[in-house]
Amino acid sequence: MSQQPAETIRTREKLGYGIGDLASGLMLNFFGFFLLYFFVDLGGLAPAAIGLMLLITKLIDAVTDPMMGAIADRTRTRWGRYRPYLLFAPVPLGITMVLIFSAPADLSDTALLIWAYVTYTLCMLAFTATNVPYGGLLGVISPSSKERANVTGYRMFFSALGGILVGALGTTLVRELGGGDEKLGILLTISCIAAVSVFCVLTTFATTKERIPPVEQNGSLSGDLKILISTRSWIVVAVAAVLGVTSIAARAGTAPFFFKYVVGDDGAPVFLFFDRAALFLTALAVGQVAGVILGSILQKRFEKSHLLCAAGLLMAVMTMAFYFLPLDAVWPQTAVQFVIGIGFGFLMVLSYSMFTDIAEYIDWKHATQMTALVIAASVFGVKAGVGLGSFIPGAVLDWTGFVPDVEQSETALMGIQIAFALIPAAVLVPAALAMAFYSINRESLNKVESDLASRRAEPV
Repeated sequence: MSQQPAETIRTREKLGYGIGDLASGLMLNFFGFFLLYFFVDLGGLAPAAIGLMLLITKLIDAVTDPMMGAIADRTRTRWGRYRPYLLFAPVPLGITMVLIFSAPADLSDTALLIWAYVTYTLCMLAFTATNVPYGGLLGVISPSSKERANVTGYRMFFSALGGILVGALGTTLVRELGGGDEKLGILLTISCIAAVSVFCVLTTFATTKERIPPVEQNGSLSGDLKILISTRSWIVVAVAAVLGVTSIAARAGTAPFFFKYVVGDDGAPVFLFFDRAALFLTALAVGQVAGVILGSILQKRFEKSHLLCAAGLLMAVMTMAFYFLPLDAVWPQTAVQFVIGIGFGFLMVLSYSMFTDIAEYIDWKHATQMTALVIAASVFGVKAGVGLGSFIPGAVLDWTGFVPDVEQSETALMGIQIAFALIPAAVLVPAALAMAFYSINRESLNKVESDLASRRAEPV
């Protein structure tokens, strides 16, 4: 039987899908830089308390993310399996994003910590309800791995654009909107981000289409999970995703403390309107865009697992190199951070593309469609990485005697350096080495796609 070629995805739809991840890029980059600083340096809470909060909430995500994936895989509506959630979930997400930074000024430390736990947990639940189906949609937007990889490139571009916008404008907006009140500036800035995020996700709903039809009945959740955890390739990509994001999140969470207390930066612009922190974040995000573009091109010629391994090792070497640069070496630091961003762009575009390949492989091997459940690992990987990456500086700062808004001891300054460079470099090594155990190559994937195309073409 002759096979029909996969439908080419139009640029309008690729842009429509990609812009949905601008929401995540804006939110996660803003949270990564400002969340720990907001509750510790401005709110007066112990660094370890907030770091532990960010870690504990991941235990909830470990349950809700796969549950959301299983629910989305079994959803049947006139809009498809995954798109309905992009219509109803983004508004609660936007509201909870703002609530985190809306704590009344007169709360006690205990009440403020409870506020942080409740609002952050609600926000992560809304993020799950939005982003797990969003990721699942990528798996059914085309039966072609090449088309999905191309769409993934658009997605990662917009994700990185979120980092560029937060890096370039985040500290400036906080300063200008707050008029000297950092708490107010952070609240008003996240309110703008929330409004843009809702618009972006709704745009994705309106402009995309699901092209892989669902099977009539899926297996049980326990059966799907058993298949998932027995799939070696899924495990190693999940490990790489978690550790890669952990490294980036640890550096972002420590950056405000590094520039304020170690460098002694006063927030004055060093290039145009960019202060040191803004230049640091923007260099990473611009590098990430370059990495996404380069990774999207190179994965057409090289195995994705080999490229991801190289990206992890590159990030580890450059993160360690940053540690040895003089504190006043603004442009060498910026250049190193740009290269780290290239590696991170590789990691993100390749890992998301690999997750959709794994979903196809599981469908081929087990005749089970569980796209959103497979890709829930990517969402959980990002959130777990952010949680671990925020826990690291919180724990290290607490352990080394950090005290907010005073001159720090030598031990505390060393703690900031450890959390900022040494630990982030160390966790990238196992992330890179994990790729030696990835078993889906281009040849096997071609067979998977060919067999699935024949199977889907058979009359039912």
